[in-house]
Amino acid sequence: MTPAAPRVRLIGLPYDGSSSFLHGAAEAPAAIRAALESSHWNSWTELGQDLAAGGTMSDAGDVLLSAGDRARAEIESAIAEVLAGGWRPLGLGGDHSITYPVLRAMNRSHPALTILHLDAHPDLYEEFEGDRFSHACPFARIMEEGLAQRLVQVGIRTINPQQRRQAQRYGVELIDMRSWEAGVRPRVEGPVYLSVDLDVLDPAFAPGVSHREPGGLSVREVLSSVQRLTGTLVGADVVEYNPRQDVGGVTAVVAAKIVKEIAGRILAENSHGDRPGDRRPG
Repeated sequence: MTPAAPRVRLIGLPYDGSSSFLHGAAEAPAAIRAALESSHWNSWTELGQDLAAGGTMSDAGDVLLSAGDRARAEIESAIAEVLAGGWRPLGLGGDHSITYPVLRAMNRSHPALTILHLDAHPDLYEEFEGDRFSHACPFARIMEEGLAQRLVQVGIRTINPQQRRQAQRYGVELIDMRSWEAGVRPRVEGPVYLSVDLDVLDPAFAPGVSHREPGGLSVREVLSSVQRLTGTLVGADVVEYNPRQDVGGVTAVVAAKIVKEIAGRILAENSHGDRPGDRRPG
């Protein structure tokens, strides 16, 4: 049987109740959508996919989320519904804590996931300020529950001894900015989940984040990482955009561009399983 062509479903996860420094990320989904729908650009991605083509991409809207612990169960349920419909979820965060319940849902369909995580921070604290579900902790929860078989982190440039021990404990593959500058690039295979924290970008490109960390990736480096991604991209999220910190809506446009290219990367997978990142010049 020929595999069905991939389809993408946007889903807003407007939650920032686990943010440790500034709030505002819950306002991001609406701002990203406004940028996506702006008439200043068209629906075509750089990989040649038309996101306006019927049946390829839809939008589930925002999940109505409760405060506190209930929000995680609501996110997990909403992602499970997207997957049950045959769609690949593309989550619009929200703070990074949303990735943990998303991966709980993903694990039921994809128990052998590889996560490619782009971020300035490893988000591996056992707990942060007394909260085990802080946005500083999601990848500790994910790995301790075995929701992924491999975690590759790119762009890291702020890590302390505690988080380094956690990385060693869970076998995390770290490509920090010094390694990136030395030419190290991620190589993943099989089913892949992509999580993009916008503070992986240098704040010159994306000032609208809660935790600005200079010395990061450029927009083009992130886009190239998405477009050349190997493996089968089964889901993704874009998180930690904070409209309250933005300057002239620049980060909203950057976030929307990344969302477009992630969607395009998913849709570029053809029915034979070929992926853009697998292709090499002949």
